[in-house]
Amino acid sequence: MSTKKLNVFLTDDHAILMDGVKTILDKQSNLTVVGTAENAEKTIEQLENQEVDLLITDFNLPDMDGLQLVKKVKMAHPQIKIIVLSMHDESRIVRSILKEGVEGYLLKSDSHYELLKAIECIVAGEIFLSKQVNQIIVNALKYPDEDRLLTDREREIVKLIAEDLSNKQIAQHLFISERTVETHRKNILKKTGTNTAVGLLKFAYANGILT
Repeated sequence: MSTKKLNVFLTDDHAILMDGVKTILDKQSNLTVVGTAENAEKTIEQLENQEVDLLITDFNLPDMDGLQLVKKVKMAHPQIKIIVLSMHDESRIVRSILKEGVEGYLLKSDSHYELLKAIECIVAGEIFLSKQVNQIIVNALKYPDEDRLLTDREREIVKLIAEDLSNKQIAQHLFISERTVETHRKNILKKTGTNTAVGLLKFAYANGILT
């Protein structure tokens, strides 16, 4: 590992996971964990008050998703390097995060060694993607159609839901029955793993369905 001293900030709403990462980093002589937070709002607030070189953040946060946090941090503090740790292995989310200029993306199932390797690469000015994340991107290039979680019709319905249309209004707009809309809506929620309109909209923004 490089001898350059690095101030690290950790964001994760799962205390056990965050403590685990902190324990690993505290063992490294060239890393100092200068702060932690369980949500994006507290992260943004604390980044204003201390010098941070590297932010390591979860993607799923209680107040906003990791994509929004990355955008805010990159805008306010472009010098801060960012590693995203996530359970999400969908290539859509991986690509959306990488487009925002993060320096590293790892899955929570990746080894501690890969996290330390990621930090080493970032110190050297490189981008780091774990082996699993690299494989996800390669598979998406090989099988692009499999990357579309929602059908064209389902994506269309999501956009109409975002306009706050009722099932009846969506049915009239698409010239289909209200029952068909209800079926599509149930399938969309099941596929996206959401159970509320707010959760669905967050998914839609994260996956480029809404911009």
